[in-house]
Amino acid sequence: MIARIAEAALRRLSSQFPVVGITGPRQSGKTTLAKAVFPDKRYVTFDDRSMRALAVESPRDFLMAFPNGAVIDEAQKVPEIFDALKLHVDAHGTAPGSFILTGSSQFRLRTNMSDSLAGRAAFLKLLPFSTSELKNAGLLSDDPYGTIFSGQYPPLYDQEKRFVPEDWYESYIDTYLDLDVRDQINPGNLASFRRLIQVCASQSGQIFSMDKIAREIGVSGPTVRSWLSVLEASFIIHFLEPDTNNLGKSVLKKPKLYFIDTGLLCRLLRIESPEELILSPMKGRVVETFAVSELLKQRMNRARKANLTYFRTARGDMEIDAVADWRHTFAIEVKSSSDPDTGASSMVRKYAAMRAQEDVKSAVFYLGNMSMDIGGTSYVSWKDWGDFLQQT
Repeated sequence: MIARIAEAALRRLSSQFPVVGITGPRQSGKTTLAKAVFPDKRYVTFDDRSMRALAVESPRDFLMAFPNGAVIDEAQKVPEIFDALKLHVDAHGTAPGSFILTGSSQFRLRTNMSDSLAGRAAFLKLLPFSTSELKNAGLLSDDPYGTIFSGQYPPLYDQEKRFVPEDWYESYIDTYLDLDVRDQINPGNLASFRRLIQVCASQSGQIFSMDKIAREIGVSGPTVRSWLSVLEASFIIHFLEPDTNNLGKSVLKKPKLYFIDTGLLCRLLRIESPEELILSPMKGRVVETFAVSELLKQRMNRARKANLTYFRTARGDMEIDAVADWRHTFAIEVKSSSDPDTGASSMVRKYAAMRAQEDVKSAVFYLGNMSMDIGGTSYVSWKDWGDFLQQT
């Protein structure tokens, strides 16, 4: 098993809360992580019909069979278990970390836990592998375009299964639509929903326009808003909100849209090889999506809020790709070049100067192999991006 950075956060949360839910996109390694961190706990999956039937028939008695707790997979398939867990925790003074819940349907798992276990449960969001995890495992390619094109879902790095990325992603999209989306929208709208995913891919790394998407797929604005919430809740996309610092400028107030995984993004954009990615007019936006996704992983792997925004003036004369308000605040520029062009830092240095009293630092993500400091700005290699962020 490739060691997950999120393990430390899972142990931290499980030392405090009696129930911990691991959420994240389908196939991100949630069950694998839970079983690795808690090898001595009983593992139960409600994919097993007999277990499911027992839990449905008498959920409170079912939980009594696990005095030391359990890892319960596909918990959302037995909604009755959540109220039973609440009563069980309250009645028995359940020890921290007793029950670890995972599931492939993020909507139902999160909703049921939030409704029934408020104050008794914590959540860990697990995304696909980060570059740091692949690097630590010796599996990070020397080719940035190969890594960006292939994506970072765990099954693609399982050497025993030998999945072809193109085939795996096609199956992933079909499974996502059939199992995760079908019960969230009218089945008659699945074709339009698939079209929505395609249009969102074309806008990854861009200022988001609800009206433009609604016109392109031929549905109403409220419907698009509802469907986008499904994509966001299932960790297919993420919205980066605009920076709200009062800097005396008129700033753009619309969010930017990003895909979580660039492998899936490349398939939706019909990019068929790393070489084709290099020549694609979408290259810059795909690379920016990759860099922002890594920022999100570093925070979620630690069970922290993203605290990640972007900055752009309404006139468009100044734009910062990402502003990370973490232990240190970083203004970040993303470049899809392997050359550490010193001019790339001009905007982030200008932004840092505007927030001089807050000691804002500047950083440039680029596709070269060497990290360095140039004129007070950190130029960070794509290979070191995750390691650099862990120090901030």
